[in-house]
Amino acid sequence: MSEIWAGVDIGKTHHHTVVINAEGERLLSRRTLNDESELLALIGEVLAISDDALWAVDLNHGGAALLIGLLIAHDQPVAYLTGLAVHRASATYRGEGKTDAKDAFVIADQARVRRDLGLLRPGEEIAVDLRTLTTRRLDVVFDRTRQINRLRAQLLEIFPALERALDLTNKGPAILLTGYQTPSAIRRAGAKRIETWLKNRKVKGAAALAHIAVEAARAQHTTLPGEKLAAAMVARLAKAVLALDEEVAELDALVEARFCEHPHAEVIRSLPGMGPRLGAEFIAATGGDMDAFGSADRLAGFAGLAPQPRDSGRVSGNLRRPRRYHRGLLRAMYLSAMASLKSCPASKTYYQRKRSEGKGHKQALLALARRRINVLWAMIRDSECYHSSLPTTEAA
Repeated sequence: MSEIWAGVDIGKTHHHTVVINAEGERLLSRRTLNDESELLALIGEVLAISDDALWAVDLNHGGAALLIGLLIAHDQPVAYLTGLAVHRASATYRGEGKTDAKDAFVIADQARVRRDLGLLRPGEEIAVDLRTLTTRRLDVVFDRTRQINRLRAQLLEIFPALERALDLTNKGPAILLTGYQTPSAIRRAGAKRIETWLKNRKVKGAAALAHIAVEAARAQHTTLPGEKLAAAMVARLAKAVLALDEEVAELDALVEARFCEHPHAEVIRSLPGMGPRLGAEFIAATGGDMDAFGSADRLAGFAGLAPQPRDSGRVSGNLRRPRRYHRGLLRAMYLSAMASLKSCPASKTYYQRKRSEGKGHKQALLALARRRINVLWAMIRDSECYHSSLPTTEAA
């Protein structure tokens, strides 16, 4: 057990730190600039009180990164409380006011009395890089989806027939819209010229796409108000979608290259349905260090795949997903389970068995993802690749 507890309310430019002893008495209350020299001085001041300290923070990324990095470099244990946990705990302390000093005290006191807080682990270089790359890729994918929705909405205002005919998630239709946006422009060009224009830009299925565009143009002869400016916006949005496509492709290459450098990459990739991208998300979420979890059950709980009981009074037997789990890890395991149905007979057999037991599609996939957690855990623990010859009761 620690002698003192240092709670830090994280901010973008400043942090507030409160240090308490075993009796809950305040030994230090200080506001510190989020600067290396200032934070080092803070660490030295706390360690001068006692070198047996437990630090606790309410944020584990962003503005807290520098402080956490310095604490880990000084071999200081760091516990993490979610902002929601701090907010709920604050209601049980005297006073309704909210200040950084009070929040820091609550964080320190919760770290003192609670025994269920997990400690932050130093991430290895590859895992940290993969976390950065996969986070950026998800952001770009979400941006691309938003841009496609904007493109659809803009095209719908001037050319609903073409908006209805095109699948804008594909690259070819987006390229088409960079050059042709209105019915009159498409009719003037004709199918042959549009086909040649698309082929020069290496669009697959150029003839079929040109035919679709011309058929849509023949269905609309009315020029709508604001068509010229709207067409320019359609072209601009289509170019933005293509630019995001290129960035996603670049990030995919970076993710795969960095993932292949991880010592567990070959083992993880051998599991059916777990390609480089999902494997990278798995390492980004777990750090690739299975020793930190202790067991496959704890890893499953971290992924939200180990239901927790929610009983009360006469109601018993209720199982619910835990409130605290890593959504990125759950996503990776769920998607890999879905992909494995096409390539892994053992996974398909297990899925069909769960469906025959009365589970729906989503529930059966979650059950399969939970089973695959056990398999992946054992594979990484033993440094053994997946063997399809394993019995279906042991395989994923």
